[in-house]
Amino acid sequence: MRRYETITIVDTDLSDQDRALFFEKLKDLISRQGGFLIMLDDWGVKKLAYEIKKKPHGYYIRLDYCGTGILVNEMERFFRIDDRVLKYMTVLLDKNVDIETIKQEAVKAENEDDKPDKDVLAQNDESDAGLNPSDLPESIENETTENETTENETTENETTESGTTETKSNEEE
Repeated sequence: MRRYETITIVDTDLSDQDRALFFEKLKDLISRQGGFLIMLDDWGVKKLAYEIKKKPHGYYIRLDYCGTGILVNEMERFFRIDDRVLKYMTVLLDKNVDIETIKQEAVKAENEDDKPDKDVLAQNDESDAGLNPSDLPESIENETTENETTENETTENETTESGTTETKSNEEE
């Protein structure tokens, strides 16, 4: 079996109920052809680079699945027939896939998504503590000092030049 990825752009005028029915048809089509749907990734409404069928926006869907060439042909036939589909593209990700391994990875990924990540919680606690200037690397502190010195020198030069200009204008009077 092979692993494919299909990105589909659907008309934004569809109601949520019609869109859900469209998703169900895709899932049913994959299962009827002996495929395995790994993930249906709903990207939502995005602006198109150019108008397609006089539509400036499209609803993006990404399907990650395993199947045969027959499944891909059937899905693309379905997309060509259905007026709700603006564009689609299918890409072969892997030629030889073990479905059992992918099913185990999918279950493992779902379990990891359910558990809160301890590292994220620890990072949130550290960000609440604030940042001390002593925590900055020396290179950043040196850059700050050099920038302040350059700004001070520029201000002194401007003052001197303006003083010289005033002196000339006073001599002319």
